[in-house]
Amino acid sequence: MATNERLPFVTFRTRVRDETVDGTNPYRWEDKTTDDYFGSKRVMLFSLPGAFTPTCSTYQLPDFEKLYDEFEKEGIEAVYCLSVNDAFVMNAWGKALKLEKVKLIPDGSGEFTRKMGMLVAKDNLGFGMRSWRYAAVVDDGVVEHWFEEEGLSDNCASDPYGVSSPQNILEALKCLKVASVP
Repeated sequence: MATNERLPFVTFRTRVRDETVDGTNPYRWEDKTTDDYFGSKRVMLFSLPGAFTPTCSTYQLPDFEKLYDEFEKEGIEAVYCLSVNDAFVMNAWGKALKLEKVKLIPDGSGEFTRKMGMLVAKDNLGFGMRSWRYAAVVDDGVVEHWFEEEGLSDNCASDPYGVSSPQNILEALKCLKVASVP
């Protein structure tokens, strides 16, 4: 994916809390599209290999949650974390991390990730097909800034993390803002 490219259109199968649903699991299916998440607003999207995995759960997602307000100051209206996991796993992960600000997007079939060119095999870790770690500032469905970890490849022996960290992205956004002031 490159800057100025439009995100691929897909439908995501999500589960949303609905108090009208009886029982101990008050959730219902809801389809959301690329336009629902990324249309008519400027957002931060980051994708990672998997829910409940070490780097994703210890650093990347919690740090985006902690720095959410800083992203708002840079004109970001929402922060989305996408992973090739189903809606049940993503909801459980969000609950386990006590997320309040970052919203999770389940790409259970990997369709969005594949169309982004970021689907990689992680069979060496027993994961199957997953997302490469990346982030993007997206304005009305179009990539404004792109942050991709080095070494995009199947069965990568390492798990690079730094380029797509929230700290790196915030620094880049602040530098771009300063550079654009006359």
